[in-house]
Amino acid sequence: MDETRPNLADPAVLDALAHPVRLDVLGFLMSSGPATASECARAVGDTPSNCSYHVRVLARHGLVEAVGSSDGRTRPWRATITGFTNEVDPEDQAGADAMLAASLELDHHLAREHLRTRDTLPEAWREIEVHAQYGLVVTPAELRDIAAQLDAVIRPYVASTRLDAPEEAGHVHLGVTAFPRPRFDR
Repeated sequence: MDETRPNLADPAVLDALAHPVRLDVLGFLMSSGPATASECARAVGDTPSNCSYHVRVLARHGLVEAVGSSDGRTRPWRATITGFTNEVDPEDQAGADAMLAASLELDHHLAREHLRTRDTLPEAWREIEVHAQYGLVVTPAELRDIAAQLDAVIRPYVASTRLDAPEEAGHVHLGVTAFPRPRFDR
């Protein structure tokens, strides 16, 4: 799929994405391709009926769409985007903040789930897990540059647009957060 990364600034869309399960389902559909609500439920650890509801909410906002099924009985869905940005007007910042809070909640949930189940992974994956924190001293322009450089390094590996993944490749959750710590300043 060609890269499709719209700026999601509509308050209604941001409100729809201010839910960790919806973010997780959207991420699953973006990285794994078309799936039914039941397949989404297995992937994100939720119930099929709840995932069906969340998929329909995403569809109302054009983030996913139904695709034809080969058997006529199942109803697969696919993401219509490969990612997004959310640069919003200041009056809509509350919606963007709510979506960010849901995203952070999802990140923490996934990290805790990984810690709980990592002993079931093949050794090669257990050996390479990464958790790193850095205390940087940077200007806003330098942080913007760091984020752009990280994006440039990561973008070729995004599941929804990568066509050359080796057979041994697996899905990996990578979250990056950076924010100022004003109380650390002297």
